[in-house]
Amino acid sequence: MTGGIYLIQDDERLVEMTEQAYNSEALLQKLLVDYPSLLAGDRIDSTTPRRWLLIKPEMEVPSEEDGYGRWFVDHLFLDQDGIPTIVEVKRSCDTRIRREVVGQMLDYASHAVVYWSIEKIITQFEANCQIRGLEPNTLLSHFLVPDRPTLFDLIEDDIQISNFWQSVKDNLQTGKIRLVFVADKIPSELQQIIEFLNRQMNPAEVIGVEIKKFEGQNLKVLIPRVINQTTAARDKKLYRALREDIQWNASLFFEKLEAKQNTDEVWVARKLYDWIENHQHLQIRWSQGKLGGFYLTQQSNVKEVKLMAVWAITSINNPTATVQICFPELNQIISKQDNTKCLELIQRLNEIPGIAIPINAVNNKYPSFPISQLKDEKALHLFLEIINWITKEIEAM
Repeated sequence: MTGGIYLIQDDERLVEMTEQAYNSEALLQKLLVDYPSLLAGDRIDSTTPRRWLLIKPEMEVPSEEDGYGRWFVDHLFLDQDGIPTIVEVKRSCDTRIRREVVGQMLDYASHAVVYWSIEKIITQFEANCQIRGLEPNTLLSHFLVPDRPTLFDLIEDDIQISNFWQSVKDNLQTGKIRLVFVADKIPSELQQIIEFLNRQMNPAEVIGVEIKKFEGQNLKVLIPRVINQTTAARDKKLYRALREDIQWNASLFFEKLEAKQNTDEVWVARKLYDWIENHQHLQIRWSQGKLGGFYLTQQSNVKEVKLMAVWAITSINNPTATVQICFPELNQIISKQDNTKCLELIQRLNEIPGIAIPINAVNNKYPSFPISQLKDEKALHLFLEIINWITKEIEAM
């Protein structure tokens, strides 16, 4: 190996560290499992550095519907936008790194977007967490909100998790994935292929990550470098529809809706908003994050309860405005008094044409439906009557 780096110790002595090869491919794979940040998310996106959630090492990829794994990707990660990130690891001494690995990766990607279901991904994530002794929802919550306060709204937490998995599903369906070739050195032939694929593939992203290892005087240093982060490619691929830290309000919300030029969505959302504003026992709480929306809340004799949410978009890749029912929070209040009320709520909502909420949604689910289902005045009137009924039930408890 050629090249070196120099480390200045506390006593001002200079330690020369020389580049060394990895003893095995398995070692580099394990490093990525233990330290996903080696994928250099800050270099992939300097504006909003990518963070990585490991779903599973050796993730199966079937070649047919409900089939067994025909291939195994080295790692499947998700970033904070729910973009599936397929990682394939090779050492530079492996002759397959020049061309064979590209065909291998394209096999994985083309079948993954078709045959990976969101249920399978969640199951594999939970199983991997169990193996590692981690609680899945706790890990995911901290991943989505790294600087979460000590006292965090658990209902907001559950909604964010639900929306995150929906984003993963949407990204798979639209082919918005990331293919990452990892090696100690990316050969020039592979780099040229990566650059070509990244220019041609949209919305998929193709990159290479070199992770060089340096050793000297019992010290080791790993230095990742991202291949193919040209300005043009980066500007195209790193577009973000909305900032993560937006604090929404009425002005921003309706501006977002009106920009989509869907008059039905704007009309219904405005009617819902005005109706809540005209009922003093109800409140509107604005969300913070990408999707943009507000909660209808009501003060019970125990706590402030979130009854429903209205979102400007379903996910980054699905622009449909939705109404979401917050059964986990309703269950905490209503089911303690009368466990039939939530079932009755579902039955009443399902009487509105176009709405079909499954009965099992009562078990701590967040079912949603397009807000445009309420564009008919009769449907909207019936919906508001139902919401008025449930608020009176809560008030009487």
